[in-house]
Amino acid sequence: MNIKLIAVSKTDVPYIQAGLDEYISRLGHYCDFEMVTIPALKGMGKASADEVKEKEGELILKHIAKADCTVLLDEHGREYTSVGFSEYLQRQMNAGVRTLAFVIGGAYGFSPAVYAAAQHKIALSQMTFNHQMVRLFFMEQLYRAHTILRHEKYHNA
Repeated sequence: MNIKLIAVSKTDVPYIQAGLDEYISRLGHYCDFEMVTIPALKGMGKASADEVKEKEGELILKHIAKADCTVLLDEHGREYTSVGFSEYLQRQMNAGVRTLAFVIGGAYGFSPAVYAAAQHKIALSQMTFNHQMVRLFFMEQLYRAHTILRHEKYHNA
């Protein structure tokens, strides 16, 4: 299965980028992984939150194929334990999903069009995190899920 992570705005914190690079490298042993970064919008300083979401949504949707199973990382999504998330991944593999596209939105969330394109929503926590930290937390959980599925030592539960 291919896994794609689409995220709005770049990571500019060196220790977060180093962590992302580490997990991207580790994931290479388990799946084909691609990270897509939607550039931060320019000239939108006076735009409303809805206008920003709409423009970001258009850019996000350009990176989602019709055949992709799209999963939004969204505060209103379903929460999983690490084992539960690994089981979710296994169900997607068993269903024959070729590409699982996870999406991290911008500061204002997702446009209605992006919500309409998604098949699933997952919440990492009831807490709010900045978009850069969400990437790192998600990547660690994605790696952990693969090690759980292979019964490797990384997950100690």
